Amino acid sequence: MANLGPWRKITMKYVKAARTSDLTAGNKKKVILEGKEILLTNIADQYYAIDNKCPHMGGSLFDGILEDSHITCPKHGSVFDVKTGNLVENGKILFLKLKVNNTKSYRVKVEGTDIFVDID
Repeated sequence: MANLGPWRKITMKYVKAARTSDLTAGNKKKVILEGKEILLTNIADQYYAIDNKCPHMGGSLFDGILEDSHITCPKHGSVFDVKTGNLVENGKILFLKLKVNNTKSYRVKVEGTDIFVDID
C-alpha cells in the first residue's frame, strides 16, 4: 500500500480472472469478479481489462467486435480502446450521434500463467 499523504492511500485487490491459456492473442473473455462483469482482452500478448457493459445503455462489450485494441458496442456502435477504456468513437442511433462516456479500465498483472485483475 502506497501512502499518498495523511488523507489518501492506494489499495489494490487483485483477483484471479483467468489463465493465459484461456485467452490467446487477439481474443476476449467475459469474467465476473466479485459481482463485476469485466471484459478481458489479449492484445499482442498483453492483457487488458475494462467494464464489460457499455456506459451508454449497458450493452455487453463481449458481444461486440474486437479489432486491434478497439471494441465496438453491439447496441449502438460506440468504440472503446480496451487498453485504456477511453471512448474512441461515439455511436449513433439512426442519424443521431450519442454522447458516451469512457468505460472503466482495471490494472492487470500476470503471475506465471495466471491473469489477475485489480478490482478496487
